[in-house]
Amino acid sequence: MNEKKMKKVPERILRLENVHSIGVIGDPGCEGLGTYNMKVFAGALEESGRDDITLVVGDLVPIGSDHYYQVIQNLTEMLAQNPVYSLRGNHDTGAYTEYFGEKNYALLAEHFAVVVLDNALRTYEEEGLALLAEVLAMEEVKQVIIAFHIPVPNHFIQNCVSEEEFSRLRKVYEPWKEKVKYLLCGHVHSRFIDVVDGIPLICTGGGGAMIEDVSKEIRACDVEHHIVHFYERDGALDYRIANLSEDCYGRESENGVLNLKLKDVVQGELMAHFRYLMFADRAERRGLGRIANLFRALAASEYHHARNFYSILERPAAFMESIGTYMPGEAFEYQHLYPMMAAYAAEHQSPLTEQAYQGAAAAEKVHAALLKQAEDVQDFGEKVIYVCPICGYVMTEDSVSERCPVCGGPKRQYEVFEV
Repeated sequence: MNEKKMKKVPERILRLENVHSIGVIGDPGCEGLGTYNMKVFAGALEESGRDDITLVVGDLVPIGSDHYYQVIQNLTEMLAQNPVYSLRGNHDTGAYTEYFGEKNYALLAEHFAVVVLDNALRTYEEEGLALLAEVLAMEEVKQVIIAFHIPVPNHFIQNCVSEEEFSRLRKVYEPWKEKVKYLLCGHVHSRFIDVVDGIPLICTGGGGAMIEDVSKEIRACDVEHHIVHFYERDGALDYRIANLSEDCYGRESENGVLNLKLKDVVQGELMAHFRYLMFADRAERRGLGRIANLFRALAASEYHHARNFYSILERPAAFMESIGTYMPGEAFEYQHLYPMMAAYAAEHQSPLTEQAYQGAAAAEKVHAALLKQAEDVQDFGEKVIYVCPICGYVMTEDSVSERCPVCGGPKRQYEVFEV
């Protein structure tokens, strides 16, 4: 029988053989265990598979019910390439210990130790602090990582434990401070590195949750999903950050049958999305607001289904390079494909089709121009975009008119996209 990858820690101190590196993943599941988020976690597990073991520094699940714990366990068993340990985050409530065992424990490798402390409730348990003291007092232990979920006070954020709690922790490690090489945490959906009490603090929360703006110094646009590798180098404990590309996981899309079926289901879900939106418009015109609202909600649901399926297939370029990849398609449509099809429709007495292609070509030309501007992501200046809901023409603040230049629709009906 194969040994399980997702570990349930049976005792306070575990001695591990042949462990010289550890991959650390932060906060994979607190925003939900949907496919879109779990693709990042899958990529994180692939990256951490380069190490001897993996540690998830909390928030495996959105809430600690049996259902979510079983989902994350099953996913991890299927995807992990090495043993996976975890610590409890503030979202990991309920039956955490039934699935993952001890909340305070130590992993003793040959040349370093990781002491896991539970501070999910913003306080350190006495049994955890006692364990830390016990491990630090061991003569064989020379290098220690102290891992917990919620950060200690630092120079970047206020979302941390209190100074009083940190004083309790500091009091325990102070006699052996030279052994403490790193403080390690998650909780914050970003990444930063600080020095606290003379010890490097590494905060990593980029293993699945959407990256957030944390402060003026730590912006979402400057941080990628990532994991942290700790490893031995010349007898010392070192680390490096590994950013995850947006096409970080592609195992399932490489299956020929699944690839075809996923493409089919994406098309089906998007067709349902459009059908429901169009029916909502029909209902709205008849004054049936509640029916229209229902079908818009159903359309949104179908979109999210399509996004989940497509996320398995998608292999995008790096974000800063991605905008340029959309421009050739837009240019081809308005320069060649749509004029050609409009001419064909005209030859075959199909005026509505001709009109649709002509209107779309006009809009695609604007799309290409705006995408060209947006290649400079940081300096893109358009704050308001208008879309004609009748024909789809796009306008900016500088070009907006009282009536759509393509179909004549009134400005009062324009859809406004503003930041």
